[in-house]
Amino acid sequence: MLLDRQRQLLMLLSTLGGEVGNLDFQKLLFLYCQDAEVSTYEFVPYKYGGFSFTSYADKRRLIERGMLMNDERVWSLTKDGQTTTVAPLSIRQRMEQFARSHKGLRGDDLVAESYRRYPYYAIHSEMAARVLANDKTTLAAIEAARPAKGKLGICTIGYEGRSVENYLNHLIRDGVTLLCDVRRNPLSRKYGFSKSTLANACEGVGIRYEHLPELGIASEDRRGLELQADYDALFALYEREALPRQTAALLTIKHWVAEGHRVALTCFERLPRQCHRHCVANALEERFGPGFKPRHL
Repeated sequence: MLLDRQRQLLMLLSTLGGEVGNLDFQKLLFLYCQDAEVSTYEFVPYKYGGFSFTSYADKRRLIERGMLMNDERVWSLTKDGQTTTVAPLSIRQRMEQFARSHKGLRGDDLVAESYRRYPYYAIHSEMAARVLANDKTTLAAIEAARPAKGKLGICTIGYEGRSVENYLNHLIRDGVTLLCDVRRNPLSRKYGFSKSTLANACEGVGIRYEHLPELGIASEDRRGLELQADYDALFALYEREALPRQTAALLTIKHWVAEGHRVALTCFERLPRQCHRHCVANALEERFGPGFKPRHL
């Protein structure tokens, strides 16, 4: 069964002619999603502008299902992919209008258009200076969209309920420069949050990734947590027995801050009171002072 976003991706590609180069399709998908009433994909500011990790994960799945050609250079529908491009009339009409309004807009002109309209997504671009060489206004807008350097210290974030793009944008906008994963086992069934994938995504948006598994809680100790009282009891035990043995790990985080980093502690749960990262953050503040008072994203 295809996801709705995957069906819409195939439909958009069909509306655009069935075959589009990698960079062009990513920019067209980006512009379409920004204009759509309900965006099917989220994006991050990447080395060529707005980029969706999830769309490329979907591309791999659609290749496996025989709906896209296995070609790294282009997005190209197969015969099977063409037959699955069914969407409600309103979505089809919107896509057709989008395709007409962007007909012939490709290459550097398409990239420049996306940068002009959405400068935040060009803040990490490696090609902005070239494609906008004669557009000082947009280059200035890109600089203005760049988030201010984050305050040295600590924040925390959970990825529950977030796409990897939404998660990374929260880090970028908060000025985070180093992500510290405090999971014992950094594996996830949710796309984008297993260790290697998350580390690569962070690197792509200028954030350093580090993993301190010794600060994690074993998965077997987390079973059966239902009420807040269950979480509180687990964290009281963690603070009493586990954290006092992790002085070296806490000093490592202190050293990162001293180097000039804004460090985000991360784990799964969205609510900090249901995640041991708040215990780590509190321990840092207690040991090293108010400069380590955490902000929870």
